[in-house]
This record gives sequence, structure tokens and C-alpha cells, in this order.
Amino acid sequence: MSTHIGTAPGAIAPHVLMPGDPLRAQWIASSFLDDVTCYNEVRGMLGYTGTWQGERVSVQGSGMGQPSLAIYATELFTEYDVQSIIRVGSCGALVEKVRLRDIVLASGACTDSGMNRLRFHGLDYAPVADFGLLRAAYDAATERDDVTTWTGLIFSSDQFYTPRPELMATMVDHGVLAVEMEAAALYTLAAKHDRRALAICTVSDHIVTGEETSSQEREQTFGAMVEIALTAALARP
Repeated sequence: MSTHIGTAPGAIAPHVLMPGDPLRAQWIASSFLDDVTCYNEVRGMLGYTGTWQGERVSVQGSGMGQPSLAIYATELFTEYDVQSIIRVGSCGALVEKVRLRDIVLASGACTDSGMNRLRFHGLDYAPVADFGLLRAAYDAATERDDVTTWTGLIFSSDQFYTPRPELMATMVDHGVLAVEMEAAALYTLAAKHDRRALAICTVSDHIVTGEETSSQEREQTFGAMVEIALTAALARP
């Protein structure tokens, strides 16, 4: 067992979907997977393994923010030999053309976090998605007619309630579509450990228009994102 995941090697599949909310992990497991077992309840950060279309896949909650995600991603990569992690999360749209419940495939993640500045001694590292996962997710998304999907940059913020919201305008001017709190750390850790990672986020609230979804909707109604992520996770490289 690792420090924060209470299960033995072999209990977790090579491919993991990672929502921030552990209750979303529970919903994904019960709604999409067969033959499900719960392998982790440590600190309430639920983890499940089951099958989808006959192949093993796991779902592991990460909590909110890059430090929390980094704990679980690091242990999954180093202690459980996980080969790919796809974040299935929520985000806030920063531009009007991206609407509530649209899906954003994050090709790269800008950030205000100090984690990478410490890691790279002040150099600016560019955290990007695994191209194979991104391409598979894009292909899966374009086959659907029930959701609009965007591919581009997101911003991984260390602060949900930022004291400088005006700074996002500069990011928008440089192509950033949405804001969330985890992807930059995930992409960096995947690169460090030579693994694959992608963030797929559903727009749960809109920074420009003020529209938002409820906590229950965020937990239990982002099914299109989950299906795209499962298809991408199990696609042959």
C-alpha cells in the first residue's frame, strides 16, 4: 500500500480516470463500469476498479488543487505502475464562445502555481497533454452530436477565489479557453515519469456570463465527458 491509497499492487488498472470529486468517482464507477470493486477509502478519496467494454479501468478521486492531485498521481505512477491518467473534471469558461456544458480538451496548461517554479528552478516549463490521448479524445468527441468540444489551452490556478481576476484577461488574449485547478501538475508529473496524461473538462460555470451548474449536476451529469475519456483511455496507441 502507498501512503494515501490503501490497496495492494494489482488492484488498480493501468488506465485511470481522475475526477477531483470522490463522489464523482463513485458515480462514474456505478454508472459506467461493470464488476466494480472499491479499492480505496483512505481520507474519503474513493477509488474503484471495474471494466468498460470488457477492459479494466480504474477511477480515482484527486481532491481539489495541484498539491492534492500531485499526491495521487505520483503514487499511481510510482507505486501502482499506472500508465495513463485522464482527468475528468470541471472548468470555468473564460470566453463567450465556450458555453456551459461544452467540453474542453486541454492541449496544454498554463499556471500561476509555484510548484513548477520550484521544480525547474525558476525556468518556465510548458506542461502539455499526451498527443495520443488528445487525438483519441478528439476523435471520440467529433463522433458525437450531443456536445460541443473545444481543444486548446486551459489555466490551472492555485486559487479558486483569486484576488486578481483581471489577470485572466491577458491569458484570454493569448488563447486560454478555461480555468481549472489541476492539469498543469498532472501533465508535469506524467512527463517526469514517462507516462501519459490528458485533462478533459466540462464547463460547469461561466466566468463571463455568470451561468453555473449545481453541485449535483457537477457530480452526476457530465456523462459525455466520461464516455470520451473512457474511449480515449482504452484506444490503441
